[in-house]
Amino acid sequence: MNHGIRTIICPVKDAGGAKALFGKLLGSEPYVDHPYYVGFRLGQQEIGLLPNGHVTGMSGTLGYPHVDDIKKSLQALVNEGAEIQQPVKDVGAGRLVAAFKDADGNLIGLLQSA
Repeated sequence: MNHGIRTIICPVKDAGGAKALFGKLLGSEPYVDHPYYVGFRLGQQEIGLLPNGHVTGMSGTLGYPHVDDIKKSLQALVNEGAEIQQPVKDVGAGRLVAAFKDADGNLIGLLQSA
């Protein structure tokens, strides 16, 4: 089951500057603030800042629909022509992410909570 795009990740080069900007934009402080990830929450929406995102190949903001079974969802999308860009990976505490490109070259993520 797909629960909609509830996580948006932005690659940033200046984590301090981005944290200040997003803090003002969202009217809150980050709920998590690590050198490798800064996360803000507004209800069920998460906005994440990824300081090393550009280094890992992220060229822009990436939306992550939340799914119940990431492997099954990813395979179903591949069967429809999607191309895997990042295989399923545990990013900590059992949270799984993956990314794929659609036929138009759009990069889309998937996220399965622990």
